[in-house]
Amino acid sequence: MNALPDSIQVFERGWLSSNNIVLLGRHDTAIIDTGYVSHAPQTLELVRHVLHGRHLDQILNTHLHSDHCGGNAILQAHFGCKTSIPVAEADKVRHWDVEALSFKATGQRCDRFTFDATISPGDVLQLADMEWQALAAPGHDPHSLIFYCPQEKVLVSADALWENGFGVIFPELEGASGFAEERATLDLIAGLDVRVVIPGHGAPFTDVAGALARARSRLEYLSADPVRNAQNALKVLLKFLLLERQRIALTDVPVLLTSMPVFAAANTNFLKQSPEELGKWAVSQLVRSAAAHIDGEYLLND
Repeated sequence: MNALPDSIQVFERGWLSSNNIVLLGRHDTAIIDTGYVSHAPQTLELVRHVLHGRHLDQILNTHLHSDHCGGNAILQAHFGCKTSIPVAEADKVRHWDVEALSFKATGQRCDRFTFDATISPGDVLQLADMEWQALAAPGHDPHSLIFYCPQEKVLVSADALWENGFGVIFPELEGASGFAEERATLDLIAGLDVRVVIPGHGAPFTDVAGALARARSRLEYLSADPVRNAQNALKVLLKFLLLERQRIALTDVPVLLTSMPVFAAANTNFLKQSPEELGKWAVSQLVRSAAAHIDGEYLLND
């Protein structure tokens, strides 16, 4: 979009992958977030194309959900680039603790990658000849960061703020606090002088006030009844599996859902239904919203 300088290139990806932001400096290049593992070869080709023969110097991750770091390994293998991750995730990546990293908890995949440096809230980064502030943005993920460039008034908001909402508030599913943290993150963003937001999913946008109003309304709706957040997570997690697999046998849906630890916790804490009831409800919701359709014994992605 023309609201961004040429040195900031955004690859708007499908919902299985996060957006990728490539930063092209005079002497250095970087990418923020790398998408999902099944899209990794495409991510590599997109990066190679926009670099026009230049080397990729650095990967930075806003947070380590699988749709934001699934291309790390292939980019590391191809470019040998430095990788920086949120400081709170360092031990988990060092020991490749897939349960603590949420990959196992959500039934998702990620190729193992390494890291060279960590990013802490308050750090100032030099990327594409611009100064960026790393800011804590808990809510969707307790360790998520967002990156703000005062010079260009650009915010890389990850899943803390989309044009219409934000990512699932995962901590609440397991009985931890997340709604209050998301509210504080939205307040933080409201206090910044932002001209354009690059979200984790969806197109960059300039109506920051409108997006914040919609996000706050959504947050109040979810926090008023935490069951709503759990139901939303159920639909999102099933849709993610469907995006990856394209079709799922209807008889497999209950087992797939209840095999995810994060969802099992959400069911114990909030939904309190049998696997069969949950599966039937989730399928009906995706069909109702035209996100999927049933063909014989299978649920197919739309």
